[in-house]
Amino acid sequence: MSVAVTAGLLIFFTIVILLLIGIPIGIALIVASILAITQVLGFSAAIPSSALKMFQGINIFTLLAIPFFILAGNIMNKGGIAVRLINLATAMTGRIPGSLAQTNVVANMLFGSVSGSGTAAVSAMGSIMGPIQKKEGYDENFTAAINIATAPTGLLIPPSTALITYALVSGGTSVAALFLGGVIPGVLWGISCMIVAFFYAKKKGYVGKKQISLNEFLKVALEAIPSLLLIVIVVFGIVGGIFTATEGSAIAVVYSLLLSIIFYKTISLKELYAILIDSAKLSAIIMFLIGASNIMAWVMSFTGIPDMMANVILGISDNPIIILLAINILLLFVGTFMDLTPAILIFTPILLPVCLALGMTPLHFGIMLTFNLCIGTITPPVGNILFAGIKVSNVKLEKVMPQLLKFYVAIFVVLLLVTYVPWFSTFLPSLAGFS
Repeated sequence: MSVAVTAGLLIFFTIVILLLIGIPIGIALIVASILAITQVLGFSAAIPSSALKMFQGINIFTLLAIPFFILAGNIMNKGGIAVRLINLATAMTGRIPGSLAQTNVVANMLFGSVSGSGTAAVSAMGSIMGPIQKKEGYDENFTAAINIATAPTGLLIPPSTALITYALVSGGTSVAALFLGGVIPGVLWGISCMIVAFFYAKKKGYVGKKQISLNEFLKVALEAIPSLLLIVIVVFGIVGGIFTATEGSAIAVVYSLLLSIIFYKTISLKELYAILIDSAKLSAIIMFLIGASNIMAWVMSFTGIPDMMANVILGISDNPIIILLAINILLLFVGTFMDLTPAILIFTPILLPVCLALGMTPLHFGIMLTFNLCIGTITPPVGNILFAGIKVSNVKLEKVMPQLLKFYVAIFVVLLLVTYVPWFSTFLPSLAGFS
């Protein structure tokens, strides 16, 4: 048996066993990687080498963007942004059948992109929109389902820490290009769910709201513009080369502080301290995962696992359509039991060479990968957005899943478009001059 096969099997089974007994994913990655490389280097060399690789994995200036965007998102979450974006979404949906459900979708797209967190979006929208829809006679399981199904759109629509993570692990794919590449797939995800909600609302007789006047619309839009400007400033600043992604993340923190403390006056200094602590904890978890995954990436590269996996996958068929379908199925399966960040860190070095061999660009693959794994956040048994949405809506999983199925179908259709039609991922980056 080759070194690559031995190391691959050892890593796989060690991770599975450790996860089954409740060991955190970061620890599982480190233990599995050290056991695998010990077979080649020996224990005395494996430990210091692994420690060095872990340090090197997080000693990267670009990674500062992640804690800064997390902090900016948490500030925006607590800063009264959700209500203003919901008001704007309500004004935009007008008299469309099921307008409250449509409002939920648009608000998730807006708030998710501003906050950079699908969990924050599903929680905020569920707590605000859920009671309103229930009062209007909407089925509570349908309400929870559409909230859950559309919360991940903000993980694709920039700014996105998931895409920053992919940019790092893929070997330097442009963050600006990835930000632009995620816009159309993220919007299509939301629109596909709006179409499903439209037909469901027609069937159930959920009527639209009374259309507001132009003056009322302008008033609502003006109140929401300061929040939306965060996206404009950060994304266009990065894309335009005015500042880097790291600098943009720091600007996002300063802007969100000014907006929440001075303009909206919704956050006190005491609340800011709690926000800083929460952001530091989440940032530490993600950084630890990145360091752990860097050990695994080094071990896989050293033992030749990516090349072995590439040969296996490419040996499935000569047809690129079949191979990409197999990769999608694999990623959808992975997403059901693994969180977004560790999955990106683990599977990018394995699958990127395969997709490059098929003629895919790193940009196109990154959007396809992230889209797949975002679906995992709303599927059992691990989906963090799914269970956060169920908790905030106070419904049962077995009641929500039948409603979610129709949204899964729509989202899978968009996934196939993103996979097989590169234009959806590459049009905006190419328009901005990214090759």
